[in-house]
Amino acid sequence: MSEIQDFEGRLALVTGGASGIGLACCELLVARGATLVLADIDEARTHEAARRLGAQALVLDVSDHAAVQAAQARLQARGLHVDLLVNCAGIVQSPDTPADLPHAEFQRVLAIDFEGTYSCCAVFGSAMARAGRGAIVNIASVAGMRSMPLHAYSPAKAAVISLGECLAAEWGRSGVRVNTVSPGYTVTAALQSQIDLGLRDPEKLKAHSALGRLIAPRDIARVVVFLLSEEAGVLTGINVPADAGWLVAGSWQTFGGVRAPQPR
Repeated sequence: MSEIQDFEGRLALVTGGASGIGLACCELLVARGATLVLADIDEARTHEAARRLGAQALVLDVSDHAAVQAAQARLQARGLHVDLLVNCAGIVQSPDTPADLPHAEFQRVLAIDFEGTYSCCAVFGSAMARAGRGAIVNIASVAGMRSMPLHAYSPAKAAVISLGECLAAEWGRSGVRVNTVSPGYTVTAALQSQIDLGLRDPEKLKAHSALGRLIAPRDIARVVVFLLSEEAGVLTGINVPADAGWLVAGSWQTFGGVRAPQPR
């Protein structure tokens, strides 16, 4: 396990790093020896999280392509090369009908969830390709793999999955691996707020997964860090649904749900 635990001498940049899955990725990367640039749009939380982790803070709106380019230029001017990139910045949406979904919200979801991921890959990933090394993990969602009443978020995440496949082929011979992780129902602040408001029933969410559980941000971070590591050195262009078996269990609901645990 020494290789998966050793990121000494590598610079990792995590977008959306001030909370949720992004923050969990930051914590695990630092624990395993990486030098960290923690990027997020929330200035106060970015600086606080970076201070706590001993990381460099980068206030960044990933939907602003010029800002992403400027961030890369500043790092390059300081002689810093991003070896590991985790694109976790994203927003969610309410399950509105197309008639009720404001077009501005539709555009904002795509601008952050897909275009922001593309911009960071295009800027930082291209620099990795020129250097001949690097690993990228993009965070998508199981919402990008199934039909849901999320007419901006689901297509945006499906596009992120497709993007990972495209860039894996684009940069493979240049020494850059690109993979995707699609979380299932993960207890981030966004999901917890929906649960607290009574908009989501955690027991129903658990019942619709094969493992009968929700997911913690650190569960996703472990998968991300594995894909960044040399342990996953032959993996590129794949999408890992880290969903506690939600994808495989859903169709069982028409038969009354997955089976109860076997007696021991």
